Amino acid sequence: MNVTETLSQGLKREFQVVLNAADLKTRLDDSLQDLQGKAKINGFRPGKVPVAHLRRLYGRSVMSDVLQNAVNEANQKIVADNNLKLAFEPQIRFPENKDEIEAAMEAKGDLAFTVALEVLPKIELVDISDVSLVKPVAEVPDADVDAALLRMASGNRTYSAKGEEAKAETGDRLMISYVGTIDGKAFEGGTGEGIPLDLGSGQFIPGFEEQLEGVKQGETRTIKVTFPENYGAAHLAGQAAEFVVTVTEVQGPDAIKIDDELAKAFGMESLDALKTAVSEQIGRDFGAQSRRKLKKSLLDALDGKYTFELPPTLVDQEFNSVWSQVEADMKQANKTFADEDTTEDAARADYRKIAERRVRLGLVLAEIGEQAKVQISDDEVTQALIERARQFPGQEKQVWEFYRKNPQALAEIRAPIFEEKVVDHLLGQVKVEDQTVSREALYADDEVEAATEAKPKKAAAKKSKKAEDKAEDASA
Repeated sequence: MNVTETLSQGLKREFQVVLNAADLKTRLDDSLQDLQGKAKINGFRPGKVPVAHLRRLYGRSVMSDVLQNAVNEANQKIVADNNLKLAFEPQIRFPENKDEIEAAMEAKGDLAFTVALEVLPKIELVDISDVSLVKPVAEVPDADVDAALLRMASGNRTYSAKGEEAKAETGDRLMISYVGTIDGKAFEGGTGEGIPLDLGSGQFIPGFEEQLEGVKQGETRTIKVTFPENYGAAHLAGQAAEFVVTVTEVQGPDAIKIDDELAKAFGMESLDALKTAVSEQIGRDFGAQSRRKLKKSLLDALDGKYTFELPPTLVDQEFNSVWSQVEADMKQANKTFADEDTTEDAARADYRKIAERRVRLGLVLAEIGEQAKVQISDDEVTQALIERARQFPGQEKQVWEFYRKNPQALAEIRAPIFEEKVVDHLLGQVKVEDQTVSREALYADDEVEAATEAKPKKAAAKKSKKAEDKAEDASA
């Protein structure tokens, strides 16, 4: 096997690999000899099938395996000999000349092919001890606790019948039955019976609830509406429909009560206990937001200290992921770039910068984690996987099996854990000062921060896994 580097341009590398016919024949013969000891063919004793006969039966299949193994061997040799860290799997280009391929398959001619690589940049870590960060910290206001209790009480409030002559108004609850039609024909999901509807809640499609204002118990009305263009059921999106709605009861809301009985409804012994639980939960939310702000500041500082060439394919993948989400969000909101006071080209340029930032930071964090020998325990991965499964009630087992059987998907569980550990490692190297702020200041600029935050990337996640493996090997 002869390997020659033919291109070294930025992060792109190309190598020409030549497998000579003699080497191919030796590999083929060795494989057939190995097969001879295993093959069971009618008319021949085990291990006694002539190699020539095996060649006629399985020669091309065995040679295909030989070539695949040779390609894999060449890839490993190139990476090892040149000390490369790959951004992606190697791309193999075989000759277009079919006669050359056929000759190689018969081990009667050399086979030359090209291996194209995109490598990760070499990152020299910089000193960050001069970085000073401010961590915003907010106390939990009593007003936030009271507002949360009010929301809980409102969601847990009871309703009482208003009587036959009472007219429904915003805030009332209607018990309704309905039959929906499109062009005079009933459609799937368009029929309901004994359904509660809170007027003014926006539960139903636009225009539905408004047409029931002033309705009385026992009254039937025909409601005309149009399903939104972005409605979840594609066969109904944008369709004009009629619903014949019968109101079986009009109920008015009872007084909201924030007391011990409310606390018991949420599994607490008393109102004071409920207030404490609510305050602690808000405090945890504030703490998580404070962490996000601090992490954003850290990433900004890192972004300003590192400049290096980025793997173009990594950037393209990250951009495509971001851009597809942008397009989906705009479609769902029924907006255009003009509505956002920009153009598609300008938006693409802005989001490509975001993609570049994410890739850059992902690679920096991965390199820092590798050098710091950051490790993730199996227990940490298991706990994160349990949390992910809990997000799909009733499907926990399927989710669990999916991740356990898909290493790439499991890597996406590991990557955020790895990233947070690297962030903790870095925060121990910089100066951090707490600063008390208001709740409003704590949550300001969330949209901008979410757009620029470093997200786990596939290559970074892969690299982080390699870093953990190396660290585990070193400590073994």
